Amino acid sequence: MNFLEKYGIVIKNEELLKTALTHSSKANEERSKSYERLEFLGDAVLELATSEYFYLHSNLKEGDMSKTRASYVCENALFEYSKQIGLIDYIRTGNGVPKDTVSIVADCFESVLAVIFLEHGFSVAKRFALGIIVPYIETNHEFIHDSKSYLQEMVQMDKKTVTYEVISESGPAHDKTFVVHVLVDGLVFGIGTGKSKKERGCSLSSMTAPFFFYLFTGDSIKPKKNLKNQKVFVNSTCIIRRSMLQY
Repeated sequence: MNFLEKYGIVIKNEELLKTALTHSSKANEERSKSYERLEFLGDAVLELATSEYFYLHSNLKEGDMSKTRASYVCENALFEYSKQIGLIDYIRTGNGVPKDTVSIVADCFESVLAVIFLEHGFSVAKRFALGIIVPYIETNHEFIHDSKSYLQEMVQMDKKTVTYEVISESGPAHDKTFVVHVLVDGLVFGIGTGKSKKERGCSLSSMTAPFFFYLFTGDSIKPKKNLKNQKVFVNSTCIIRRSMLQY
């Protein structure tokens, strides 16, 4: 396909490349395969390629490398890379499913990377990925501009899920105050308040996100055990509970 040929990459297994660009909605219509297994492999290839790059070309500490790498392999970043190389035009989705959905495009980028890896090996896949990504790194491009998205991306690094749960509301109908929990895989990490759902969600995330890498070590979110010496961080809109934990 044209978007790979301009990088000097030829894929002989065209059926596999077609699969890498096929969303489950289209696969269900055709009773064919979707990109999901390839996306799993491509995610690992991308993580190794970018991890090696930051290890060799920066003096960042482990946690900072994880944080920086995450910002350049997040969904928003992969969507931007896909636009740059013209990948989106080749994505196949079912009826009613937009092919330019950010999560779908990001998955397809990783799936295509997996196909390159399977046909040409890691060195070619790495060259392809870094050839696109490194210019963004060198210009300090930012893909995440709001704290809620930042929190979401950090949680997704370890394939976990963040949810928001309204636990109470008070005040008259025209001037309500909401209280909400933020949960990561069901575990409460923060409590936020605000006059609207958007306000309390953003204030909560802005407090939670900076502490995420303080609560977690390295590039993996690890389950915590033996809670002790619980501390509380407070500002006018949000309480974040931090536990001094043993691993």
